Amino acid sequence: MSSLYDAVGGDATFSRIAAGFYAQVKTDDILGPMYPEDDWEGAENRLKWFLAQYWGGPATFNEKRGAPMLRRRHHEFPVDRAAAIRWLELMKVSLDSIDEETIPAGYRHQIWDHMERVAAMLINREDPGTPPSLAH
Repeated sequence: MSSLYDAVGGDATFSRIAAGFYAQVKTDDILGPMYPEDDWEGAENRLKWFLAQYWGGPATFNEKRGAPMLRRRHHEFPVDRAAAIRWLELMKVSLDSIDEETIPAGYRHQIWDHMERVAAMLINREDPGTPPSLAH
């Protein structure tokens, strides 16, 4: 049984997703400032490795970075609801730039569902103007 990674074109497709995403992030007013100016290539590679590994490709992310631990790795960044929504907006543009022949609808839905779960999981700040929680 082949993996989703293999079914959608492997490394080439996940490279396109990551490159398309980061091409937008560089000038984005919410996400752009979260990235060090001297590590765009590294950030793009890490995203590509993570997505490829998650969908059945090589374990490059684990080999180079260790276990993903996404919440811990992103804790220092102010990810509020607006940032998560923007991440999804830019990721959707990147994913939609890849034709349906390369990523058929069923696989596209699986990838998108995962991206929505990841974006929600990474929220670590309240939105500005949100009343403080009453639970202490």
